[in-house]
Order: sequence, then C-alpha cells, then structure tokens
Amino acid sequence: MNTIVLIGAGSTNFGLGTLNGIFHNATLEGSHIVLHDINPQSLEHTRSVAQHYLDANHLNYTLSATTNRQEALQGANFCIISIEVGNRFTLWEIDWQLPQQYGFRQVYGENGGPGGTFHALRIIPPILDISADIQRICPDATVLNVSNPMSRVCLTVKRKFPNLKLVGLCHEIDSLEELLPSLLETPFSNLELKAAGLNHFSVVLEARYKDSGKDAYPDIREKAPAFFKGWGERGLFMDILRLYGLLPITTDSHFGEYIHWAHNSVDHKGILEFYNMYKHWCSINTEVDAENLSPDTMPSLVAIMASMVSGVPHADPAVNLLNDGLITNLPADLVVEVPAMVDRQGVHGVKVGDIPRGFAALLNHEAIVQDLVSEAILSRSRSAVLQALMADPVVTSLRDAEQMLDMAIELESPWLDYLG
Repeated sequence: MNTIVLIGAGSTNFGLGTLNGIFHNATLEGSHIVLHDINPQSLEHTRSVAQHYLDANHLNYTLSATTNRQEALQGANFCIISIEVGNRFTLWEIDWQLPQQYGFRQVYGENGGPGGTFHALRIIPPILDISADIQRICPDATVLNVSNPMSRVCLTVKRKFPNLKLVGLCHEIDSLEELLPSLLETPFSNLELKAAGLNHFSVVLEARYKDSGKDAYPDIREKAPAFFKGWGERGLFMDILRLYGLLPITTDSHFGEYIHWAHNSVDHKGILEFYNMYKHWCSINTEVDAENLSPDTMPSLVAIMASMVSGVPHADPAVNLLNDGLITNLPADLVVEVPAMVDRQGVHGVKVGDIPRGFAALLNHEAIVQDLVSEAILSRSRSAVLQALMADPVVTSLRDAEQMLDMAIELESPWLDYLG
C-alpha cells in the first residue's frame, strides 16, 4: 500500500483537486491518503468532502487527516507540498504594489522581481521546516512541490537537503494542449514538442508534426500574430515571439516578472483582469459539490506517482529539477524546467543542451538573482537579501531598495521578522 501525504490539504483548490486526480487513477487504487494542514477547520472540510466522495462512489482508498506533521509523514511514499502563509492575496498585493511604490517597474510580483523575493523570503523557511521533517521521518519519499515561487523554493530546499528526492511541478505547459491544435489546425497528438527554461519563464524550443516530420515552428511564427490578436495577456508574449522567435508557454503576468524591460511590453489590462478574476474565483470556490470534487488542475502530479508505482514509463513535458547539465549554458546549481522521463526509480530530466543565446541571457539574469535569494534565506541575512535585490535588473536604486526592504519587513511581519 502506498501512502500519499498532502501538505496544505485544507486548500479547496489544491486539496480536493489533487484528490480528484488520485481517486480517478486506477494505478493508485488502494493507497492511503493522509491530509495535513495547520488550519483544523479547512482540513476537516477537505476530509469530510473527500470521505463523502469515497463512500458515495465505493472507492478503494483510505483517508486520514491530522494537524500534526510528524504524525502525517509516518511511512510516506509521496509528499505533496502546496502551502501558503498568512492571507494569500493580501500579502501578494503587498509583494506586487510595494516595489511599484518605490519606483521599481515590476510586473505581477509572485515569482520574480522584488515581489518574488519577498514571497520567497516568506514561504521558503516553513517549507525548509517541512523538508527537514521529511528528511528525518521518511527520507525515501518522493517530494512533489507545487508551491510558488517554484524555482526559488526548489533551489533552496535542494541546497539545504541535497539528498531529498524533490521535483517541482507546474501546470503552465498544459496551455499548449489548448492553444496549438487551433493555431496549427492539427490534433495535439500530432505534435512533438520540447520546452525548457525556468519555471514560468520557459519557451517552446522545438515543434514538429509527427505525421510529416516537418518543422512546425515556421507555421507558429506565421500564424501566431493573427491568432493571438485580441487575446488577453499577450503583449510581452508576442514581443518574445517576434524578437527571439520563441513561443512562451505562459502569459505576460508570469513571464514579465523576470524581465526588466517587460513593463513597457506587457498587457497590463489583461494582467489586472486575470488577477481580479482569479481572486474572485478563489473567494467563491470554497463550497465544493461533494459529488464532483474540484477539477484536477495538475494531472502530471498524479501521472508521475502512477508511473513510479507501476513502473510503466511516463514522459512528462515539464518538471523542475536541479540543472546539473540539463541545460548546458545555464549554471549547474540552478533549478530548471525541462522535459523528463519517469519510471519506478524516479524522475529523470531530459538533457536539452544549449538554450538559444539571446534568451539564455535573460535566464542567466534570473539565475544570479535566484542564487543570491537562496543564499540569503539560508543565511537569514538582511544584508544578503539587499544584495539579492540589487542584483535584480528591475531594482535601480540602492536607497529606495533599502527603504522598500524595511517596509516589507514591517508589513509582512511576523514572516520576515528573522531579517529585522
């Protein structure tokens, strides 16, 4: 029997959505699912809805729930981490708006830029605590992280716990399955794709028609301008395609967080509309129909676990792993997003080789920042945080950065008190 632990299970979107995927995968049938959250009310809601679903559909799974993490991790084969701290949207808006108040033209502020740094400073210390417990209690477990900022989380955890079997997963690449068949007028099954880069900062490197073997990129570059005209969040998206000849796998909000010139390219209206829609959707999506659960937004997560259990190989289009030569013109000590093959032994990144030089330059800017942010968190040093901020191309003034950091520590207390 496999034991799967959901850390942060009280989230309606993550907890019940992930359970939906698990409950509908025949390979994982018979597993014991452990729900863990520090919020007992949210945890009980998830447990109650999930147990009702199991009973109503006569499914062969067992379920338990606990607020005690050490208890939850006993005998775990898989640990899935999806946590946030505090009020997610209140803190996100501080991350987003505070740098702008000090004159730094960042975009979105969840994963990159100064806002992404504040998010990392806030969320990574508790994930390190979780990882320490996993290392001590169930060191052979595969750890699947879905918390943002993905790259910075995974890099810092791997530096602190290099032997942890950690994989970062994101659903952004799934957008290609929705977009490319319409753009290219062919079934997705007829496309062979390779995408790579950093999380929320990846592009399609190769696209080919399986039936003819023909390169599909000329068609993408020709058809994309008319196809995406009028779509939200596609200003920077189209500039990247035009300038570098590469199709991003995500939209302006995320992609723009990492680029210092993005502010003049992104579709600000589209970004704001999406954010407000997403915030509203999360606020009303707390009552879940127990007959259906929440939609499974992370099918690759379940597919990876099923492949490791069954031994049947699975090709995953995008996982986040320590680079170590997977992308040869990026630092080895960096978490990159690459395709992978999965089997009973685990998740194995596929070597991509060199990323095109122009785009690699943008990635290397972010690599430097991620390196410094990770070291700042591990050293718990305010001075190191300031050095990380000053390495970020978005940050253009030392005095303003110092004041911004002081204000962030004040506004995001108690999570940033360790820097005070």
